[in-house]
Amino acid sequence: MASTSKAMAEQRGNDMLRKQFKSIAVFLFWISGIINVLALTGSFYMLQIYDRALTSGSIPTLAALSVLAVGLYLFQGLFDVIRSQLLVRIGARFDRMLSPIAHRVSVDMPRFGFSTSEALERGRDVDTIRGFLGGQGPVALYDLPWVPLYVLFVYFLHPLLGAVTLGGAIVLTLLTVLTEFKSRKLATAAQQAGLLRNAIADSNTRNADILKAMGFAGRAVARFNEANREHLLLQTQASDVIGTFGAFSRVLRMILQSALLGLGAYLTIQGQMSAGAIIAVSVASSRALAPIDMAIANWKGVVAARQSFKRLRDTMVALAGLTKPLDLPAPVKSLKVDKVTVAAPTSGRVLLTEVSFELKAGQALGVIGPSGGGKTTLVRALTGIWPALRGTIRLDDADLNQWDEDKIGQYVGYLPQDVALLDGTIVENITRLSPQRDARAIVAATKAAGVHEMIVRLPEGYDTQLGPMGTALSAGQRQRLGLARALYGNPFVVLMDEPNSFLDAEGEQALNDAIRQIRARGGIAVVIAHRPSILAEVDMVAVIQNGRMTAFGPKEEIVAGQRQANANTLKVVEPRMETGVPA
Repeated sequence: MASTSKAMAEQRGNDMLRKQFKSIAVFLFWISGIINVLALTGSFYMLQIYDRALTSGSIPTLAALSVLAVGLYLFQGLFDVIRSQLLVRIGARFDRMLSPIAHRVSVDMPRFGFSTSEALERGRDVDTIRGFLGGQGPVALYDLPWVPLYVLFVYFLHPLLGAVTLGGAIVLTLLTVLTEFKSRKLATAAQQAGLLRNAIADSNTRNADILKAMGFAGRAVARFNEANREHLLLQTQASDVIGTFGAFSRVLRMILQSALLGLGAYLTIQGQMSAGAIIAVSVASSRALAPIDMAIANWKGVVAARQSFKRLRDTMVALAGLTKPLDLPAPVKSLKVDKVTVAAPTSGRVLLTEVSFELKAGQALGVIGPSGGGKTTLVRALTGIWPALRGTIRLDDADLNQWDEDKIGQYVGYLPQDVALLDGTIVENITRLSPQRDARAIVAATKAAGVHEMIVRLPEGYDTQLGPMGTALSAGQRQRLGLARALYGNPFVVLMDEPNSFLDAEGEQALNDAIRQIRARGGIAVVIAHRPSILAEVDMVAVIQNGRMTAFGPKEEIVAGQRQANANTLKVVEPRMETGVPA
């Protein structure tokens, strides 16, 4: 069933691309045919000049032939311009169509364990294909099907010369195939090595403060240099293969043209063809072999474009399998978690097993437990960042998958453990890039987070630019802005992962006030807590340890049970200490 669904999605993705570009590709093919027919003008002109104008000594004949040749050359140039401009516009159209899709996938990839460099590769793939379409590679590929036209022309001048030209074309084609065979694996390996190098560079950049403060920037740079050397080695080997075969093809082409001239001269001496035919054969054979030679010279770009297109096609296939869910009414009743199991996207290791609970409107849940127990994993599952391996998460009995991804943000607010602010203004961050500046909702969110006064004291107030990652603010200020963003629009469910880790007493008070307000308006709050002070306004508590929920219920019962468990632990430890037995 899954394989059938994947095949159908792949078919839809391929159909989408085929529908977009099939008619243009056919038009380019026929434009290339016209260009290649007109490219025979030089051969016919030389043939007529030597065999008609020179033998007759007629100036009017020479003038008429020249005017006709110039006209045909101008038409060829016009069609060549049309083809090149059309290819550039196809690249731009391709970019406009796939860049948003590629960027959307890039945004999603890191939450499934991919590095930032791997995610950004989709955008670079679009750039690669657009650059390829604007170069000489597509021109060579579109001219290749018309090579037999020139071979036939030479054959009609003399069968032996046609056979030599055909043999040369076959040898050059074999060189092209060999170039592809030899360079494919190296190009793929070089691309993977480039991804690793970029991932290391990205990691070093993101952790620049740590590298500087702890004095291992030199070792980090050395690690990058090692990855860079491997990338350059593979890239050099791939370039050497393509360059070597390209040089062989050029030498072979020159030898072949010289051989055709010599053989043509011999046949002319033998009286089997005219002198004009020698020049015509030279021009036509040169044009016949040029696309193959050009294809080999641009093969590096062909390989890169093919790899990029394959990755983008897979992206289209993945998105073609998605359907836009029906718009559901805003949730107002409950959040249900039913036997949810979650695995880490990178390793597949199960981090959370068989977690179940239900929260009603107006309730707040505090999630406690030791570090590494699975608390953050639970929040990531509740937001949909990490998909559940098994089980369901429901808002008003509707599974998260039934909610439109762009719409569910209106109903779910999220404050992550590491608050990441966008490179933009405070308003853009709080409103989640909404084009609507609802001043009342913005101020209500910032006041609920206790950050309004701090914002208005800034020189540009709400229009202050935060810079990359919001580094212009302190950690506590970023956390409170993140809380305001989570509260903006009064979402039904607000998920907070250690929301007080950087807050002072005033900030913690504002946070508790926000939780109380969420409950008062009929919302649901889920708070990951390490400090007991954050549990003041919650009415339910869950204990998660070793990937399992070991307790869930009213706060008073769970907290009392935890205290009793701790007391029992101390009673066991104390006798051991008295008798000298290690605890």
